[in-house]
Amino acid sequence: MSGHGTPEPLRSRKAAALTGQARVPGDKSISHRSLILGAMAVGETRISGLLDGEDVLRTADAMRAFGAEVTEHGPGEWSVHGVGVGGFREPEDVIDCGNAGTGVRLIMGAMATTPITATFTGDASLRSRPMGRVTDPIALFGAQAYGRDGGRLPMTVIGAADPIPVRYHTPMPSAQVKSAVLLAGLNAPGETVVIETEPTRDHSERMLRGFGAELSVDDTDEGRVITLKGHPELKPQTIDVPRDPSSAAFPVCAALIVEGSDVLVPNIGLNPTRAGLFETLRDMGADLTYENVREEGGEPVADLRARFSPDMKGIDVPPERAASMIDEYPILSVVASFATGTTSMHGVKELRVKESDRIDAMAQGLRANGVSVNEGEDWWEVEGLGPNGVPGGATVEARLDHRIAMSFLCLGMAARDPVTVDDAAAVRTSFPIFEPLMTDLGARFERVNG
Repeated sequence: MSGHGTPEPLRSRKAAALTGQARVPGDKSISHRSLILGAMAVGETRISGLLDGEDVLRTADAMRAFGAEVTEHGPGEWSVHGVGVGGFREPEDVIDCGNAGTGVRLIMGAMATTPITATFTGDASLRSRPMGRVTDPIALFGAQAYGRDGGRLPMTVIGAADPIPVRYHTPMPSAQVKSAVLLAGLNAPGETVVIETEPTRDHSERMLRGFGAELSVDDTDEGRVITLKGHPELKPQTIDVPRDPSSAAFPVCAALIVEGSDVLVPNIGLNPTRAGLFETLRDMGADLTYENVREEGGEPVADLRARFSPDMKGIDVPPERAASMIDEYPILSVVASFATGTTSMHGVKELRVKESDRIDAMAQGLRANGVSVNEGEDWWEVEGLGPNGVPGGATVEARLDHRIAMSFLCLGMAARDPVTVDDAAAVRTSFPIFEPLMTDLGARFERVNG
């Protein structure tokens, strides 16, 4: 059952060599933050390369509802006239965030220290996901949240009238939680402090500094300590969004497992808090190289070249790498299926509470296609079958999860028999051009009549 309307089954058949350039969309994490921080700045922020996916468009709509003027000027080209820190107005209607877990959690943080009330909802997948990880820390500022049992949407958040600064230890590695607390801290007096025991993606810290916030990061015995001074006047920026490494993962990984492939993915963000997958693939023996390494807008960027890699070996992925590749474990498990030996992934319990239970979704789908998988609460391992070793032939459930759908479509490109995804509609939330982009490289997709 689709949360996006009528299900859209899609079948992926074994492909010939994938070749060409894969110009993937803009980074989703940076796109969300560009809109939100632009709305909290004073003046006009110009954004190019914004991801035009459903998740980001929901955040754009939300910023309009809170009073910012958000305008699309052409594909990827946007402007945001902000209302300043503390300037959000009360929305006139419910904020529907669709499938955007990052969007809803960051927006809750951004409004939590302004004395307004907002109600949030989303699609079936988002309504099943826990919000307590954000509503608990924003309550420390003085905000109140009332939702369904288990801290789920729909949920009403009442912003704090007299917010107080917070010192918060994140209970799990989560860039969403850290970012929500920092955004809330913008409109609180004094200093808001977030302490991470494991570093997570640092786009929020980089962008807050870029917008003029006073923010410091210190590595201490206590952990990574991020200190933000409240009540800044954020200055509008011109932002060129790098291409999304999480989206790049799909053409890169498909090229590694499809015989004869040679694919270039240009202008990919290689922030060290996001590049764990590429490091892991190289550890496995993948023919993956960085070309034209450079820096753009404070973020490291390179062109990635991926070639068919028949000699990849299974490895134990270091648990400390999980935060830098948490969204990429599903597609990594596909690559692991075509490697030789066992690939073990530990410290990944966060995958249980993503758009779906991604450990269970991948385990069930891989088993249906002839791959052996062992799993626990916060770990899983895949028994590789080597090049051309995956039988395929099954229909798998996407579970309203874009990354599950795309991962199994990539599996079908190299499996012996076609792989069918029961509903590929969710792919539009993060990678709306996935199907034509992969087809141009040589993928073979076909619609399946219900």
